[in-house]
Amino acid sequence: MNIIDIMLKRYNPHGEDELINALKEIFQEIALLGLYRGGFFEKAVFYGGTALRILYGLDRFSEDLDFSLLEKNRDFDISRYFPYIIEEFEALGIKVQLSKKTKKSKTDIESAFLKNDTSIHLLDIEANGLESVHSGRKLKIKLEIDTNPPLKFQSESQTLLLPTTFNVRTMTLPNLYAGKMHALLFRTWKNRVKGRDWFDFEWYVKNQIKLNLEHLSQRMIESGNLKDKSLTKELFFDLLYAKIETVNITQAIDEVRPFVKDQRVFDFWSKEYFKLLASKVKII
Repeated sequence: MNIIDIMLKRYNPHGEDELINALKEIFQEIALLGLYRGGFFEKAVFYGGTALRILYGLDRFSEDLDFSLLEKNRDFDISRYFPYIIEEFEALGIKVQLSKKTKKSKTDIESAFLKNDTSIHLLDIEANGLESVHSGRKLKIKLEIDTNPPLKFQSESQTLLLPTTFNVRTMTLPNLYAGKMHALLFRTWKNRVKGRDWFDFEWYVKNQIKLNLEHLSQRMIESGNLKDKSLTKELFFDLLYAKIETVNITQAIDEVRPFVKDQRVFDFWSKEYFKLLASKVKII
């Protein structure tokens, strides 16, 4: 039994979608190990929904690996860490490609894509449900790093045990919460709703995590969402309740549904439910 088999035992996947989600997460953890080996976490922190999932137990799958530099550096080059990531996959007999996204215009986000070269049929794994996979699908994971990030956040080190024991530097939960609330309040998805934002919001409230208002304020200032006033608790709650009034619950559920195993969690979702959650938000 190889390490992929061991890691898959945590999921017991049934069917193609569950297996793909599980393998994506395993690949994410292997990529994190490669970044650790290369010293990446001396310069950056892991944040976003995938960090919340892998490090803190969020009960939904997540697609991308998001990072933020500890200090602003627009010249940062993520590709220097590619060899370390590739080496970890090759040590497990998995061939992957890593390519840096070519920028059409200057932005503060460095992006890269990790793809495996072979169909998941050809990976040396023993997974329940693999026999039902017929599409020959390959895995693709996006890595993004903010090279000009909002600061005023705190970080900490978390330990992962697989594929081997290693440490990942991440934002603390109150700062991850601030990043999520900034996305929830101001994400521009045209007419679409990102249900994953609302799922994560529910998780933070249920786990009684305190929101770092200072970091949220800094994010809003640097993104142009807060100009002529300071972010008070009163203003934050005004923005949150106003956002709840606009959310399309059906679209939110449809968007997040593929990433959640237990679909019963959506039974209570409504504007009234999210207002109840908003009333229980704790702030630092």
